[in-house]
Amino acid sequence: MKNKTTMWILAALLFGIISGLVCHWLLAGAARETVVAVLDTVTHMFLNLIKMIIAPLIFATLVSGIAGAAKSAGVGKLFGRSMIWFLSASVLVGAFGFITAHVLNVGDGLHLAPTGDAGMETKALDYQEFITHIIPTSVFSALTNNNPLQILVFGALFGIALLNLRKKGHSSIANAIDELMGVMLKVTGYVMLAAPVGVFAGIASAFTSQGIDAFATYASFIGGFYVSLTALWALMIAVAVAFLGRAAFRLVRIVREPMVIAFATSSSEAALPKLIEGLTKFGIEKRTTGFVLPLGYSFNVDGSMMYMTFASVFLINAYGIDMDLGQQIAMTAMLLLSSKGMAGVPRGSLVVVAAVVPAFGIPAAGIGVLLVIDQLLDMGRTATNILGNAIATAVIGRNHDKAAPRQDSLPAQDVHEVKELEAATH
Repeated sequence: MKNKTTMWILAALLFGIISGLVCHWLLAGAARETVVAVLDTVTHMFLNLIKMIIAPLIFATLVSGIAGAAKSAGVGKLFGRSMIWFLSASVLVGAFGFITAHVLNVGDGLHLAPTGDAGMETKALDYQEFITHIIPTSVFSALTNNNPLQILVFGALFGIALLNLRKKGHSSIANAIDELMGVMLKVTGYVMLAAPVGVFAGIASAFTSQGIDAFATYASFIGGFYVSLTALWALMIAVAVAFLGRAAFRLVRIVREPMVIAFATSSSEAALPKLIEGLTKFGIEKRTTGFVLPLGYSFNVDGSMMYMTFASVFLINAYGIDMDLGQQIAMTAMLLLSSKGMAGVPRGSLVVVAAVVPAFGIPAAGIGVLLVIDQLLDMGRTATNILGNAIATAVIGRNHDKAAPRQDSLPAQDVHEVKELEAATH
Protein backbone atom coordinates (compact mmCIF):
# COMPACT_ATOMS: atom_id res chain seq x y z
CA MET A 1 0.00 0.00 0.00
CA LYS A 2 1.54 3.26 -1.18
CA ASN A 3 0.51 5.36 1.82
CA LYS A 4 0.78 2.70 4.50
CA THR A 5 3.22 4.80 6.57
CA THR A 6 0.74 7.69 6.65
CA MET A 7 -2.08 5.33 7.63
CA TRP A 8 -0.01 3.86 10.46
CA ILE A 9 0.80 7.34 11.75
CA LEU A 10 -2.83 8.46 11.60
CA ALA A 11 -3.92 5.25 13.37
CA ALA A 12 -1.27 5.85 16.04
CA LEU A 13 -2.55 9.41 16.50
CA LEU A 14 -6.15 8.26 17.00
CA PHE A 15 -5.17 5.34 19.23
CA GLY A 16 -2.98 7.66 21.29
CA ILE A 17 -5.87 10.07 21.95
CA ILE A 18 -8.20 7.24 22.97
CA SER A 19 -5.59 5.51 25.13
CA GLY A 20 -4.61 8.78 26.81
CA LEU A 21 -8.19 9.63 27.72
CA VAL A 22 -8.82 6.11 29.07
CA CYS A 23 -5.65 6.25 31.19
CA HIS A 24 -6.60 9.71 32.48
CA TRP A 25 -10.06 8.53 33.53
CA LEU A 26 -9.00 5.18 35.03
CA LEU A 27 -5.72 6.11 36.69
CA ALA A 28 -4.92 8.66 39.37
CA GLY A 29 -1.96 9.96 41.35
CA ALA A 30 1.25 7.95 41.14
CA ALA A 31 -0.10 5.43 38.62
CA ARG A 32 -0.99 8.14 36.15
CA GLU A 33 2.38 9.85 36.62
CA THR A 34 4.14 6.55 36.00
CA VAL A 35 2.32 6.01 32.71
CA VAL A 36 3.08 9.59 31.64
CA ALA A 37 6.76 9.10 32.53
CA VAL A 38 6.95 5.92 30.44
CA LEU A 39 5.22 7.56 27.47
CA ASP A 40 7.45 10.63 27.75
CA THR A 41 10.51 8.39 27.76
CA VAL A 42 9.39 6.73 24.52
CA THR A 43 8.64 10.12 22.97
CA HIS A 44 12.04 11.51 23.93
CA MET A 45 13.77 8.43 22.53
CA PHE A 46 12.02 8.96 19.19
CA LEU A 47 12.83 12.66 19.17
CA ASN A 48 16.45 11.87 20.01
CA LEU A 49 16.57 9.55 17.00
CA ILE A 50 15.33 12.41 14.86
CA LYS A 51 17.78 14.90 16.35
CA MET A 52 20.57 12.38 15.75
CA ILE A 53 20.10 12.57 11.97
CA ILE A 54 19.08 16.24 11.55
CA ALA A 55 22.56 17.81 11.38
CA PRO A 56 24.19 15.31 8.97
CA LEU A 57 21.02 15.24 6.84
CA ILE A 58 20.93 19.05 6.44
CA PHE A 59 24.68 19.22 5.88
CA ALA A 60 24.80 16.38 3.33
CA THR A 61 21.72 17.63 1.46
CA LEU A 62 23.02 21.17 1.14
CA VAL A 63 26.67 20.39 0.38
CA SER A 64 25.91 17.58 -2.07
CA GLY A 65 23.40 19.76 -3.88
CA ILE A 66 25.71 22.78 -4.22
CA ALA A 67 28.77 20.70 -5.09
CA GLY A 68 26.80 18.87 -7.77
CA ALA A 69 25.40 22.03 -9.31
CA ALA A 70 26.58 23.38 -12.62
CA LYS A 71 27.31 26.71 -10.97
CA SER A 72 27.01 28.35 -7.58
CA ALA A 73 25.59 31.62 -8.89
CA GLY A 74 22.18 32.60 -7.59
CA VAL A 75 22.69 31.74 -3.92
CA GLY A 76 22.42 35.41 -2.99
CA LYS A 77 19.27 35.78 -5.06
CA LEU A 78 17.82 32.65 -3.45
CA PHE A 79 18.53 34.08 -0.01
CA GLY A 80 16.92 37.40 -0.93
CA ARG A 81 13.77 35.77 -2.32
CA SER A 82 13.49 33.54 0.73
CA MET A 83 13.76 36.41 3.21
CA ILE A 84 11.23 38.53 1.30
CA TRP A 85 8.78 35.61 1.36
CA PHE A 86 9.38 34.82 5.04
CA LEU A 87 9.03 38.40 6.27
CA SER A 88 5.96 39.05 4.12
CA ALA A 89 4.33 35.85 5.35
CA SER A 90 5.05 36.76 8.98
CA VAL A 91 3.41 40.18 8.60
CA LEU A 92 0.33 38.79 6.85
CA VAL A 93 -0.09 35.81 9.18
CA GLY A 94 0.44 37.95 12.28
CA ALA A 95 -2.21 40.38 11.04
CA PHE A 96 -4.53 37.47 10.28
CA GLY A 97 -4.20 36.11 13.82
CA PHE A 98 -4.72 39.58 15.28
CA ILE A 99 -7.88 40.20 13.23
CA THR A 100 -9.45 36.76 13.76
CA ALA A 101 -8.86 36.94 17.52
CA HIS A 102 -10.71 40.26 17.62
CA VAL A 103 -13.51 38.99 15.37
CA LEU A 104 -13.98 35.94 17.62
CA ASN A 105 -13.52 38.11 20.73
CA VAL A 106 -11.48 35.37 22.40
CA GLY A 107 -11.06 35.63 26.17
CA ASP A 108 -13.91 38.07 26.64
CA GLY A 109 -15.85 37.37 29.82
CA LEU A 110 -13.17 35.36 31.64
CA HIS A 111 -12.38 38.31 33.95
CA LEU A 112 -9.00 36.96 35.03
CA ALA A 113 -7.37 38.59 38.06
CA PRO A 114 -3.78 39.85 37.54
CA THR A 115 -2.11 37.90 40.36
CA GLY A 116 0.96 35.66 40.57
CA ASP A 117 3.72 35.41 38.01
CA ALA A 118 4.36 33.68 34.74
CA GLY A 119 5.72 30.50 36.24
CA MET A 120 8.59 30.44 33.75
CA GLU A 121 11.81 32.37 33.26
CA THR A 122 11.98 34.63 30.23
CA LYS A 123 14.09 37.44 28.93
CA ALA A 124 13.78 39.84 26.04
CA LEU A 125 15.46 38.85 22.80
CA ASP A 126 18.99 40.22 22.43
CA TYR A 127 19.15 41.01 18.69
CA GLN A 128 22.91 41.55 18.70
CA GLU A 129 23.43 38.14 20.27
CA PHE A 130 21.00 36.54 17.79
CA ILE A 131 22.73 38.06 14.75
CA THR A 132 26.27 37.20 15.89
CA HIS A 133 25.10 33.70 16.82
CA ILE A 134 24.29 33.01 13.16
CA ILE A 135 28.02 32.57 12.49
CA PRO A 136 29.26 29.42 14.25
CA THR A 137 32.35 29.64 16.43
CA SER A 138 32.79 25.93 15.85
CA VAL A 139 31.28 23.80 13.13
CA PHE A 140 31.26 20.85 15.53
CA SER A 141 29.23 22.86 18.04
CA ALA A 142 26.75 23.79 15.30
CA LEU A 143 26.38 20.14 14.31
CA THR A 144 26.03 18.80 17.85
CA ASN A 145 23.48 21.48 18.78
CA ASN A 146 21.48 20.97 15.56
CA ASN A 147 21.57 24.70 14.83
CA PRO A 148 20.08 24.96 11.31
CA LEU A 149 21.28 28.49 10.55
CA GLN A 150 24.86 27.79 11.59
CA ILE A 151 24.89 24.52 9.64
CA LEU A 152 23.52 26.43 6.66
CA VAL A 153 26.29 29.05 6.81
CA PHE A 154 29.11 26.52 7.05
CA GLY A 155 27.48 24.08 4.62
CA ALA A 156 27.00 26.74 1.94
CA LEU A 157 30.64 27.82 2.15
CA PHE A 158 31.81 24.19 2.20
CA GLY A 159 29.64 23.29 -0.80
CA ILE A 160 30.79 26.27 -2.87
CA ALA A 161 34.41 25.40 -2.09
CA LEU A 162 33.83 21.77 -3.16
CA LEU A 163 32.16 22.98 -6.35
CA ASN A 164 35.20 25.05 -7.27
CA LEU A 165 37.53 22.13 -6.53
CA ARG A 166 35.36 19.77 -8.56
CA LYS A 167 35.63 22.11 -11.56
CA LYS A 168 39.42 21.74 -11.27
CA GLY A 169 39.19 17.95 -11.26
CA HIS A 170 39.34 17.33 -7.51
CA SER A 171 36.23 15.29 -6.72
CA SER A 172 37.10 12.71 -4.04
CA ILE A 173 35.61 14.69 -1.12
CA ALA A 174 32.58 15.70 -3.20
CA ASN A 175 32.01 12.04 -4.09
CA ALA A 176 32.27 11.12 -0.41
CA ILE A 177 29.63 13.73 0.46
CA ASP A 178 27.38 12.31 -2.26
CA GLU A 179 27.76 8.88 -0.68
CA LEU A 180 27.06 10.39 2.75
CA MET A 181 23.81 11.73 1.31
CA GLY A 182 22.81 8.24 0.21
CA VAL A 183 23.71 6.80 3.61
CA MET A 184 21.68 9.47 5.42
CA LEU A 185 18.65 8.71 3.25
CA LYS A 186 18.90 5.07 4.29
CA VAL A 187 19.29 5.96 7.96
CA THR A 188 16.34 8.35 7.70
CA GLY A 189 14.20 5.53 6.33
CA TYR A 190 15.15 3.31 9.27
CA VAL A 191 14.44 6.02 11.84
CA MET A 192 11.05 6.86 10.35
CA LEU A 193 9.93 3.28 10.88
CA ALA A 194 9.59 4.31 14.53
CA ALA A 195 7.38 7.29 13.69
CA PRO A 196 4.04 5.62 14.58
CA VAL A 197 5.42 4.64 18.00
CA GLY A 198 6.71 8.15 18.65
CA VAL A 199 3.41 9.69 17.53
CA PHE A 200 1.39 7.37 19.77
CA ALA A 201 3.56 8.03 22.81
CA GLY A 202 3.57 11.81 22.35
CA ILE A 203 -0.18 12.23 21.98
CA ALA A 204 -1.05 9.62 24.62
CA SER A 205 1.20 11.35 27.15
CA ALA A 206 -0.53 14.70 26.64
CA PHE A 207 -4.02 13.29 27.07
CA THR A 208 -3.07 10.99 29.95
CA SER A 209 -1.66 13.97 31.83
CA GLN A 210 -4.32 16.57 31.01
CA GLY A 211 -7.40 14.68 29.88
CA ILE A 212 -9.99 17.04 28.48
CA ASP A 213 -10.87 18.79 31.73
CA ALA A 214 -8.00 21.29 31.59
CA PHE A 215 -8.85 22.07 28.00
CA ALA A 216 -12.57 22.50 28.63
CA THR A 217 -12.10 25.66 30.71
CA TYR A 218 -10.59 27.43 27.72
CA ALA A 219 -12.62 25.65 25.07
CA SER A 220 -13.59 28.89 23.32
CA PHE A 221 -9.94 29.92 23.03
CA ILE A 222 -8.82 26.49 21.81
CA GLY A 223 -11.76 26.17 19.43
CA GLY A 224 -11.28 29.70 18.12
CA PHE A 225 -7.59 29.09 17.56
CA TYR A 226 -8.17 25.90 15.57
CA VAL A 227 -10.99 27.47 13.55
CA SER A 228 -8.60 30.31 12.71
CA LEU A 229 -5.83 27.83 11.86
CA THR A 230 -8.19 26.03 9.50
CA ALA A 231 -8.97 29.31 7.77
CA LEU A 232 -5.24 30.07 7.62
CA TRP A 233 -4.54 26.70 6.02
CA ALA A 234 -7.17 27.45 3.37
CA LEU A 235 -5.53 30.80 2.64
CA MET A 236 -2.06 29.26 2.51
CA ILE A 237 -3.23 26.60 0.06
CA ALA A 238 -4.93 29.30 -2.02
CA VAL A 239 -1.61 31.18 -2.17
CA ALA A 240 0.12 27.94 -3.19
CA VAL A 241 -2.45 27.42 -5.96
CA ALA A 242 -1.84 30.97 -7.19
CA PHE A 243 1.87 30.24 -7.59
CA LEU A 244 1.92 26.50 -8.35
CA GLY A 245 -1.42 25.87 -10.01
CA ARG A 246 -2.97 22.43 -9.54
CA ALA A 247 0.40 21.09 -8.40
CA ALA A 248 -0.32 22.77 -5.04
CA PHE A 249 -2.81 20.01 -4.20
CA ARG A 250 -0.18 17.38 -4.96
CA LEU A 251 2.19 19.23 -2.63
CA VAL A 252 -0.39 19.19 0.17
CA ARG A 253 -0.85 15.43 -0.28
CA ILE A 254 2.90 14.93 -0.14
CA VAL A 255 3.43 16.93 3.07
CA ARG A 256 0.43 15.67 5.03
CA GLU A 257 2.56 12.94 6.60
CA PRO A 258 5.22 15.29 8.03
CA MET A 259 2.38 17.55 9.20
CA VAL A 260 0.82 14.67 11.14
CA ILE A 261 4.19 13.86 12.69
CA ALA A 262 4.68 17.50 13.65
CA PHE A 263 1.17 17.70 15.09
CA ALA A 264 1.53 14.60 17.26
CA THR A 265 5.04 15.32 18.53
CA SER A 266 4.87 19.15 18.62
CA SER A 267 8.31 19.04 17.01
CA SER A 268 9.29 20.60 13.69
CA GLU A 269 12.55 18.66 13.83
CA ALA A 270 10.66 15.36 13.90
CA ALA A 271 8.99 16.25 10.60
CA LEU A 272 12.10 17.52 8.81
CA PRO A 273 13.29 14.21 7.26
CA LYS A 274 9.85 13.50 5.80
CA LEU A 275 9.54 17.10 4.65
CA ILE A 276 12.84 16.91 2.77
CA GLU A 277 11.72 13.64 1.21
CA GLY A 278 8.39 15.11 0.14
CA LEU A 279 9.88 18.21 -1.44
CA THR A 280 12.41 16.06 -3.29
CA LYS A 281 9.60 13.92 -4.70
CA PHE A 282 7.72 17.10 -5.62
CA GLY A 283 10.67 18.01 -7.82
CA ILE A 284 12.50 20.75 -5.95
CA GLU A 285 16.28 20.58 -6.36
CA LYS A 286 17.97 19.24 -3.26
CA ARG A 287 20.37 22.18 -3.00
CA THR A 288 17.38 24.55 -3.00
CA THR A 289 15.58 22.51 -0.35
CA GLY A 290 18.75 22.25 1.71
CA PHE A 291 19.19 26.02 1.62
CA VAL A 292 15.62 27.29 2.05
CA LEU A 293 14.33 24.87 4.70
CA PRO A 294 16.94 25.67 7.40
CA LEU A 295 16.23 29.36 6.80
CA GLY A 296 12.51 28.71 7.02
CA TYR A 297 12.82 26.81 10.29
CA SER A 298 14.25 29.99 11.83
CA PHE A 299 12.43 32.75 9.96
CA ASN A 300 9.20 31.23 8.58
CA VAL A 301 7.07 30.18 11.55
CA ASP A 302 3.56 30.93 10.33
CA GLY A 303 1.73 28.87 12.95
CA SER A 304 3.79 30.30 15.79
CA MET A 305 3.34 33.86 14.53
CA MET A 306 -0.42 33.48 14.39
CA TYR A 307 -0.50 31.89 17.83
CA MET A 308 1.45 34.75 19.40
CA THR A 309 -0.86 37.47 18.11
CA PHE A 310 -3.95 35.36 18.83
CA ALA A 311 -2.82 34.59 22.39
CA SER A 312 -1.93 38.22 23.06
CA VAL A 313 -5.43 39.41 22.10
CA PHE A 314 -6.85 36.63 24.29
CA LEU A 315 -4.93 37.94 27.29
CA ILE A 316 -5.99 41.54 26.60
CA ASN A 317 -9.64 40.49 26.60
CA ALA A 318 -9.34 38.01 29.48
CA TYR A 319 -7.85 40.64 31.77
CA GLY A 320 -10.09 43.41 30.46
CA ILE A 321 -7.13 45.64 29.58
CA ASP A 322 -7.88 48.93 27.86
CA MET A 323 -5.29 49.06 25.08
CA ASP A 324 -5.72 51.25 22.03
CA LEU A 325 -5.20 49.98 18.48
CA GLY A 326 -1.82 51.67 18.10
CA GLN A 327 -0.43 49.89 21.17
CA GLN A 328 -1.78 46.56 19.96
CA ILE A 329 -0.17 47.02 16.54
CA ALA A 330 3.13 47.95 18.22
CA MET A 331 2.90 44.81 20.35
CA THR A 332 2.21 42.70 17.25
CA ALA A 333 5.24 44.21 15.50
CA MET A 334 7.42 43.40 18.51
CA LEU A 335 6.15 39.81 18.53
CA LEU A 336 6.98 39.55 14.82
CA LEU A 337 10.56 40.71 15.33
CA SER A 338 11.08 38.56 18.42
CA SER A 339 9.76 35.44 16.69
CA LYS A 340 12.80 35.41 14.41
CA GLY A 341 15.07 34.48 17.30
CA MET A 342 13.10 31.66 18.87
CA ALA A 343 14.30 28.76 16.71
CA GLY A 344 15.27 25.78 18.83
CA VAL A 345 13.82 27.26 22.04
CA PRO A 346 11.46 24.82 23.84
CA ARG A 347 7.94 26.32 23.82
CA GLY A 348 9.50 29.16 21.84
CA SER A 349 6.19 30.85 21.01
CA LEU A 350 5.19 30.98 24.67
CA VAL A 351 8.62 32.29 25.68
CA VAL A 352 8.37 35.13 23.16
CA VAL A 353 4.87 36.05 24.35
CA ALA A 354 6.09 36.03 27.96
CA ALA A 355 9.00 38.29 27.06
CA VAL A 356 6.99 40.84 25.06
CA VAL A 357 3.48 41.28 26.48
CA PRO A 358 4.38 42.44 30.03
CA ALA A 359 5.94 45.56 28.48
CA PHE A 360 2.47 46.50 27.21
CA GLY A 361 0.69 46.17 30.57
CA ILE A 362 -0.45 42.54 30.28
CA PRO A 363 0.13 40.62 33.54
CA ALA A 364 2.89 38.02 33.30
CA ALA A 365 0.59 35.65 35.19
CA GLY A 366 -1.35 35.23 31.95
CA ILE A 367 1.46 33.05 30.63
CA GLY A 368 0.61 30.54 33.35
CA VAL A 369 -2.92 30.41 31.94
CA LEU A 370 -1.59 29.70 28.46
CA LEU A 371 0.88 27.14 29.78
CA VAL A 372 -1.95 24.86 30.93
CA ILE A 373 -3.22 24.37 27.39
CA ASP A 374 -0.01 25.04 25.47
CA GLN A 375 0.59 21.40 24.51
CA LEU A 376 -2.66 21.20 22.58
CA LEU A 377 -2.06 24.55 20.89
CA ASP A 378 1.58 23.74 20.14
CA MET A 379 0.51 20.75 18.04
CA GLY A 380 -1.53 22.91 15.69
CA ARG A 381 0.99 25.70 15.31
CA THR A 382 3.85 23.24 14.66
CA ALA A 383 1.89 21.49 11.89
CA THR A 384 1.15 24.92 10.40
CA ASN A 385 4.85 25.79 10.45
CA ILE A 386 5.50 22.66 8.39
CA LEU A 387 2.82 23.54 5.82
CA GLY A 388 4.12 27.10 5.56
CA ASN A 389 7.71 25.97 4.99
CA ALA A 390 6.63 23.37 2.44
CA ILE A 391 4.73 25.96 0.40
CA ALA A 392 7.51 28.54 0.72
CA THR A 393 10.21 26.08 -0.39
CA ALA A 394 8.10 24.80 -3.29
CA VAL A 395 7.25 28.28 -4.59
CA ILE A 396 10.74 29.70 -4.12
CA GLY A 397 12.27 26.51 -5.50
CA ARG A 398 10.15 26.56 -8.64
CA ASN A 399 11.05 30.15 -9.34
CA HIS A 400 14.73 29.60 -8.58
CA ASP A 401 15.03 26.31 -10.47
CA LYS A 402 13.11 27.87 -13.41
CA ALA A 403 10.79 24.85 -13.52
CA ALA A 404 9.97 22.08 -11.08
CA PRO A 405 11.43 18.98 -12.79
CA ARG A 406 9.54 15.76 -12.87
CA GLN A 407 11.17 12.70 -11.41
CA ASP A 408 12.03 11.49 -14.90
CA SER A 409 13.81 14.77 -15.64
CA LEU A 410 15.89 14.80 -12.50
CA PRO A 411 19.60 14.01 -12.73
CA ALA A 412 20.34 10.30 -12.47
CA GLN A 413 21.69 10.64 -8.95
CA ASP A 414 18.56 12.51 -7.78
CA VAL A 415 16.29 9.90 -9.38
CA HIS A 416 18.17 7.21 -7.48
CA GLU A 417 17.80 9.16 -4.23
CA VAL A 418 14.05 9.60 -4.74
CA LYS A 419 13.68 5.87 -5.31
CA GLU A 420 15.78 5.18 -2.20
CA LEU A 421 13.45 7.42 -0.15
CA GLU A 422 10.32 5.74 -1.49
CA ALA A 423 11.74 2.26 -0.90
CA ALA A 424 12.81 3.09 2.65
CA THR A 425 9.49 4.58 3.73
CA HIS A 426 6.85 2.60 1.89
